[in-house]
Amino acid sequence: MDFNLEIFVEGIPYLLKGAVMTLRLTLISVSIGIILGLILSLGRISKNPVFRYSTGLYIEVIRGTPLLMQLLIIYYALPSIGLNLPAVTAAIVGLSLNSAAYVGEIFRGGIQSIEKGQMEAARSLGMTYFQAMRYIILPQAFRRILPPLTNEFASMLKESSLASTLAVTELLRSGRELVAWKANVFSPFIGVTLFYLIMTIPLTRLSSYLEKRLKKGD
Repeated sequence: MDFNLEIFVEGIPYLLKGAVMTLRLTLISVSIGIILGLILSLGRISKNPVFRYSTGLYIEVIRGTPLLMQLLIIYYALPSIGLNLPAVTAAIVGLSLNSAAYVGEIFRGGIQSIEKGQMEAARSLGMTYFQAMRYIILPQAFRRILPPLTNEFASMLKESSLASTLAVTELLRSGRELVAWKANVFSPFIGVTLFYLIMTIPLTRLSSYLEKRLKKGD
């Protein structure tokens, strides 16, 4: 069960395929999460109580329950009501819905960090609420939320490992399969760890860089 360099090297191509799947899951899920999160954030700051409370409830439920439970409900419970999703699709749906809740709060914080006077000035110039959001508020807010969005991507990259419970062959499941095939725990999991570090360290460095640039810009 000790580290075996031969097993480690042999497993790299297989782990690389798993890492590619991990990146695909993360890119798709965070992209969808950004779109849904923006909608949720607008609902959270809406003056309409129906939109405000319904989006707030969604965010509280998603953030207050484990991602693993959400994935299991989507993959194993929904078929009982006739909704059968392939494993990869179920993983993307679950990860996207989860990411949307966190991105929604990131967007809300960014939007509310913009001075209220800018919205008032835009409206006084004849812009509608949505025009002011599109051309004045959101461009500035998006710049401010780039660091936390980068962190969200890094977090989702790691949390996508839970897709292995749905039999999705991402990085962690690839490592577990190597453990079973090679009867060696240490070597494959060292490989899995290194792949995660290779993918996440640049993101954390990018987030720190963006934060420093943002402070200088302010």
